[in-house]
Amino acid sequence: MASEVKTLVEILEENNPIDLGKYINYVSAPQAGAIATFSGTTRDTFQGKVVVELRYEAYVPMAIRQIKSICSSARSSWNIHSIAVVHRLGSVPVGETSVFIAVSAVHRVDALDACKYAIDELKASVPIWKKEVYANGEVWKENSEFIERRPELSKANGSCCAKKVELKMQATTGCCGSKSKVTEEGASQISTSDKNSE
Repeated sequence: MASEVKTLVEILEENNPIDLGKYINYVSAPQAGAIATFSGTTRDTFQGKVVVELRYEAYVPMAIRQIKSICSSARSSWNIHSIAVVHRLGSVPVGETSVFIAVSAVHRVDALDACKYAIDELKASVPIWKKEVYANGEVWKENSEFIERRPELSKANGSCCAKKVELKMQATTGCCGSKSKVTEEGASQISTSDKNSE
């Protein structure tokens, strides 16, 4: 009897917390000797700044297609039984989960490796954008996995648009609170920034 191959990909709209148990139950199976999970949560500080929440936006149809493609690639590289990937949109307060991945396999090595691959690829290639909201301002953040991959993609494509976009927080007191400054420089000066969650 052939084992059932299962994949679940979901993007949750705002104000829908992730039910970790739902996804663990989805990948559970008698033939799976291992379940590996990753839970990305909002932490309370980043580089000395107090974090209030993270806010996520996505191009949902493309995000779902890309995550399904990542799941297919994981299946072709590791012997996994089931995989579930869920990402939350909107506001994600401190301590809550924004992304969760569960992978089951006969052996732990396949489950662990596929789970790591899935989160790394999600961060590098899925059109989900994160804004960090601090007690004294906010800034859109690029994932370091995306930034690391971008130079090779722009070289491969012959892209003319490989520019650094840097958001700088400025401590100003005005009617609108903190302001952000956007600067563009040559692609050779791309720098990575630390990330808050995941």
